[in-house]
Amino acid sequence: MINEETRAAIKGYLEGFIQGLIEQHRPEVRRAIVREDRESYSSSRGVLKPFHEAIIPPEILRISSFERSFSTKLGTTFEECARLIALQTYAVAERGYRASGTMPAAAAAKIEEIVSRINEGHTPDFPALIAEVLKVSDEEWVERPAIADLYLMDKAGHEYFFEIKSPKPNKGQCLEVPERLLRIHAIKQKNRPYVNAYFAMAYNPYGTRLEDYRHSFSLQYLDMQNEVLLGADFWTLVGGEGTYEELLEIYREVGREKGKAMIDALAFGF
Repeated sequence: MINEETRAAIKGYLEGFIQGLIEQHRPEVRRAIVREDRESYSSSRGVLKPFHEAIIPPEILRISSFERSFSTKLGTTFEECARLIALQTYAVAERGYRASGTMPAAAAAKIEEIVSRINEGHTPDFPALIAEVLKVSDEEWVERPAIADLYLMDKAGHEYFFEIKSPKPNKGQCLEVPERLLRIHAIKQKNRPYVNAYFAMAYNPYGTRLEDYRHSFSLQYLDMQNEVLLGADFWTLVGGEGTYEELLEIYREVGREKGKAMIDALAFGF
């Protein structure tokens, strides 16, 4: 559940986000060509964008240049909203967390081998891959970089590391994810539940259930059951049951309150 203090913080942050977009795009939107053939937001085509629809008026989303830029920048709002929500219950919540450190040289080589196997068609079993990496040892240790988009630590000391990316990643991104997540486990030298590294997707473009999800690269290269937190599952881990729906309603509220101002400012330059 999102408490009133956190709700107010999220609303203020989103209002500032929207104002920044307006100021950035005001000149170009007045000259933009509105797309007449824009795809409808359809689950069957995997183009559901619930947070986009919630906060931006449809008249503005039909402006091509604005929608592309907005889609790219929206991901940063997920990170900050997750951080604000997590502060309610977690001991630590940080964005852009540096988890760099040393790991056994053999573990670094093992991670490279695992990524190659996945690329060649090996079906990933992420818990087994973590165990495989942690099992190897070496007298030589090597430094490796690691940064999490979001880092949480609960009051019991359990750590959570999240890569928060597009719900429709390309092949290269899908192969980078296990490398980055396994690297964190190798640096920490701990398995779940003490260290938990995930690829988080803020929403499901195909529907509301995991079984609805059909993006081919993700299904081929990721362990959707154990490596990925999709939509409501991610927000539940961050803030408890119902967090996804409550957060979406905050986006809608900001959209309702700022929608007319967005249309006026972007379309007419007021």
